[in-house]
Amino acid sequence: MVHAERNQAAIAVPHPIFRYPMTTTCRPPAPIACFGAVHWDVIAHADRTIERDTSTPARLTQKPGGVATNVARALARLRVPTTLVGVTGDDPAGDAIAACLKQDGISAHLLRTPNASTGQYLALHDPDGGLAAACIDDQVLGSAPASFFTEAPRSFEPDTRCFLDTNLPETVLKALVGTSPDTAWYADGVSVAKAPRLSGILAALSIVFVNRAEAAAIAGCGVETSPAELSARLRDMGARAVVITDGASPLHLRHSGETLDLPAPHASIVDVTGAGDALIAGTLAGLARGCDLAASLLIGQQAARLTLESPGAVSDHLSWERIAASPEAGTG
Repeated sequence: MVHAERNQAAIAVPHPIFRYPMTTTCRPPAPIACFGAVHWDVIAHADRTIERDTSTPARLTQKPGGVATNVARALARLRVPTTLVGVTGDDPAGDAIAACLKQDGISAHLLRTPNASTGQYLALHDPDGGLAAACIDDQVLGSAPASFFTEAPRSFEPDTRCFLDTNLPETVLKALVGTSPDTAWYADGVSVAKAPRLSGILAALSIVFVNRAEAAAIAGCGVETSPAELSARLRDMGARAVVITDGASPLHLRHSGETLDLPAPHASIVDVTGAGDALIAGTLAGLARGCDLAASLLIGQQAARLTLESPGAVSDHLSWERIAASPEAGTG
């Protein structure tokens, strides 16, 4: 269950691994604020393999999306007090997103930009749930003033933790972590193109979440580099804790020089959209309740599994109670 490369310290783990309190013995969760993308997602689930140069029968759904939005909505389902800070256009999509966030119980700090379109994400999924292609238009986020984001933390509770996604411009990321050095900041790499925006703020982050390709992009090395080597390089660049995902391969954690690999739980995949965001939300929900990092990652893995087994970026079945009842989460 736990793997460590030779000559590296490994976290000692009992069996069954990471039993931890998740019900009445947990402390009330600390609030979490999410900064980043607020999109309107259009997701197509095709009933046959998608091909170029022809139309494909599919079922289309439309819901709020964007990494920060997905994480915020998942956190709300996990009963964590949640704030979302982002930008939309002053258009019907922005109206629909605001209404959905209110229904979810999320405190939304949205800058409604006149004469601009809300960010949009279009994804095409094959019948097995795999992503065949995707496109994104997030120009509205890049045009927002940095001051809108940096002023938001002034209204937060003192114990608020903050999550960032790298859809935000690099200048905004640096300005945000500079507003409150004592705050627990977490960040997601989002994509190979955007992950390097984290290189200048790694030392300010409590945890950086990346997939293998994003880690390689930050570290400036090839994607064939092992997760252990990648996490070591990111540690040398200042990262305190690194979580690297690699599809169905084990999740890799490096923290304080120690490494841990957690096998991915089995999932009957319906839709891969939002699984990484759910992993982050579940992990942060555990940390917000006082669970240790390794235990919180197990919570995150179960949140990701539920999301993979449901259509859309945020599973309607996701709840703290459902995860607490999962034997794979170590609560049995």
